[in-house]
Amino acid sequence: MTNAPIKLLIAASGTGGHLFPAIALADKLPEYEIEWLGVPNRLETQLVPQKYPLHTIAVEGFQQGLSIASLLTLGKLISAIFQVRRLLKQGKFQGVFTTGGYIAGPAVIAARSLGLPVVFHESNALPGKVTRFFGPWCSVVALGFDVATKYLPRAKNVTVGTPVRSQFLDTSSVQLDLAIPENVPVIVVFGGSQGAVAVNKLVRESAPAWFNAGAYIVHLTGDRDPDVGTLKHPQYIELPFYDNMAALLQRASLAISRSGAGSLTELAVCGTPAILIPYPFAAEDHQSYNSAVFTQAGAALSFQQSELTAELLQTQVLNLLQSPDELNKMAENAKAIAVPDSADKLASLVREVVES
Repeated sequence: MTNAPIKLLIAASGTGGHLFPAIALADKLPEYEIEWLGVPNRLETQLVPQKYPLHTIAVEGFQQGLSIASLLTLGKLISAIFQVRRLLKQGKFQGVFTTGGYIAGPAVIAARSLGLPVVFHESNALPGKVTRFFGPWCSVVALGFDVATKYLPRAKNVTVGTPVRSQFLDTSSVQLDLAIPENVPVIVVFGGSQGAVAVNKLVRESAPAWFNAGAYIVHLTGDRDPDVGTLKHPQYIELPFYDNMAALLQRASLAISRSGAGSLTELAVCGTPAILIPYPFAAEDHQSYNSAVFTQAGAALSFQQSELTAELLQTQVLNLLQSPDELNKMAENAKAIAVPDSADKLASLVREVVES
């Protein structure tokens, strides 16, 4: 090996679920020269450029059936493959890491056409279509949940968990800057990086009974909720987002959440009991597969959005708040699922594959 740093292209785009594990991995590879592949106008354009050079390509998912739109998408994909291939050659990259999604296709095809190793990380219990298709092409697929192995019979798989942001691991620097008394129950509501309007509505209808039980609610609404500002109460804190999720989830008595892989990983690392409401329109209903891992481990309760009423949610939360032993057991079970050193394991795997 020469003294020049190894160059790695990270292809991760779109939501926090794709971006945060990739950023956590990059932080664990300080000796590498890392550049990023993303899509214009997505979350990576806000999170990445201050740390890593960002290259963007125009690529999107295919629509069902043959149409003008799907032909245009195919044209964009082919163009993107050649763009990424040129980038990899000119930049003399030695490997590619991707967390899936639309951007993985051109990244994997371009890398493999040049004989470069590819590490693919899949955080969901049910791997996405892109993972199932491209997994066998990759050097290795790193999995967030062991149960995902059975859906990837032709790929080389290693279970490493899903990396979390460093704030979740360094609890000494965690400070909660919200006006919440010390000994009150705290319910945290969040819908992942997209927010969750349907969940927000159920929570607002249920909230008065929780206030009467002495609970404070920290409600992260996302930025697409038309009903923001309609509920006012001294025990209610409403924010579109909150940066210090580690401190918030560690303080929480209970979380009400979607079941995206990133959110679940953070709940597990913090040992936060949860009521999970899988997003009903997630691709192939993959959030229900994620939530099943947690319910089977006794770390959460799960309800389909179609079956959940405000009355049912209200009752379930009150029952849990009145059962501290049950909450403690759920917290322990959540921590048992967690893989706190996931980023280290993934970084070791990347080094092993790229440097072999």
